Amino acid sequence: MWNAAAVALDSVGHVAGWAAVVLLCCVGVALCGIGLSGMWLVVGASAIATMLSSSGFPTWTGVVVIAVLAACVDVAEWCAGHWGVRRRGGSRLAALAATFGGLLGAFLGLFIPIFLMGSLLGMMAGSFTCAYLVERHRLQSAGPAVRIAMGAFLASLSVVLLKITAGIGMALWLWIGLVVSSAS
Repeated sequence: MWNAAAVALDSVGHVAGWAAVVLLCCVGVALCGIGLSGMWLVVGASAIATMLSSSGFPTWTGVVVIAVLAACVDVAEWCAGHWGVRRRGGSRLAALAATFGGLLGAFLGLFIPIFLMGSLLGMMAGSFTCAYLVERHRLQSAGPAVRIAMGAFLASLSVVLLKITAGIGMALWLWIGLVVSSAS
């Protein structure tokens, strides 16, 4: 099956295949910057590069390793709001609200007319707001509720930075490896 895919890519041309690798890496890193899971595009670019490369880099093992890394970062993203709220003494309900609010905010943020930032802003605002509302109701006090909700906000921000770092790291691993292996 992989040989058939490699033959098909070869018939289209190596230039188009390598252009797809570059495009997938660039779009993947950009999506990480707005809070979406663009790392999977870099994983796809690595798989295409594996079929195109004659130098032996990347290997399928390398593609699997970065796919596992992407999955781990996605799991961390799902847990971030929950972890941030619980770390600051928030309730389980507030932690769930932060997770739900982050997902809802990321979707609604698509409608914020700030290029590439609406989803990110929406995710952080949704996570903060939902955690705040639950804790405000539970504690009947704004101060502690803000402190707990800030945990959700800071955790969401940290995960976005982790995603950007992981996406850039995976793309750099691919490109540096391709350059080094082709120079050998």
